[in-house]
Amino acid sequence: MAGTVLIGGELEVRRLGLGAMSLTGPGVWGPPPQPDEARRVLRRAVELGVNLIDTADSYGPEVSETLIAETLHPYPEGLVIATKAGFTRQGPRRWSADGRPEHLRAACEASLHRLRLERIDLFYLHTVDPAVPLEESLGALAELRAEGKIRLAAVSNVDAAQFERAREIVPVAAVQNRLSLAERDAETVLAACEREGTAFVTWAPLAKGFLTSAKGSPATIAVRPGATPAQVSLAWLLTRSPVTVVIPGTANVAHLEENLGAAGVELSAEEVAALGGHRSFEYEARRLTRRGRVRWGRLKRRVRRS
Repeated sequence: MAGTVLIGGELEVRRLGLGAMSLTGPGVWGPPPQPDEARRVLRRAVELGVNLIDTADSYGPEVSETLIAETLHPYPEGLVIATKAGFTRQGPRRWSADGRPEHLRAACEASLHRLRLERIDLFYLHTVDPAVPLEESLGALAELRAEGKIRLAAVSNVDAAQFERAREIVPVAAVQNRLSLAERDAETVLAACEREGTAFVTWAPLAKGFLTSAKGSPATIAVRPGATPAQVSLAWLLTRSPVTVVIPGTANVAHLEENLGAAGVELSAEEVAALGGHRSFEYEARRLTRRGRVRWGRLKRRVRRS
């Protein structure tokens, strides 16, 4: 019911997918606390029609990719596994950019092996490394594409200027940035993607769980019987642009089913406007979480008091 998006003119995916970062341990480090439930999430997602699963070599690291392959391989026809490279990990919640061509090439080869694929359908530069020219990082993806190791190249965590530069180096099939009712800094990038017909994949669409709570959530503006705050928040993202793909993550089957239920939530024009106009929440979220100085639990408490 949410419709589809054609990525890179080649891959037709449903606009509600699954982000697989949550299928790891605390701090995106190590195995998930309940691996059997994580496997059930993957299987149930496919049963319910999800045909885009998004992961990265840094999730775990390696844990998410390995779990996907162990659970779903051989993959059903039409299932797109997207993965990313460009970060190294030093521990829970610790990430360092590495956009060196040799690192990206080695990461791609390792992902191919872990995912049991001959070619990765959608491969992202996970972040722009300030120590490496973007032309060198994306040049490596262009080479991997020419060699048939990746089908489509994409970028993640970029601003509008970086997106335009990327397009001059390699055909950019998709952009993946953080966007939600709570965090809207990427809206300029979304507008650029819409102009170019480039898929825009939203990560953290529920603001790391903040928007799943009725208390303090702007989704309460439009909550109605039968729709949860999470569903309203995801449905609002689907209205933002026809090029938007939403990939909520979870390690719980019940939450997965709730998230995918957003496809059946139709927001009125008035509700969309009310949600989009809730700028005070957006400002508070951006101010309090700037540079990671405030944890989401603390953010919840502050916004609820405001």
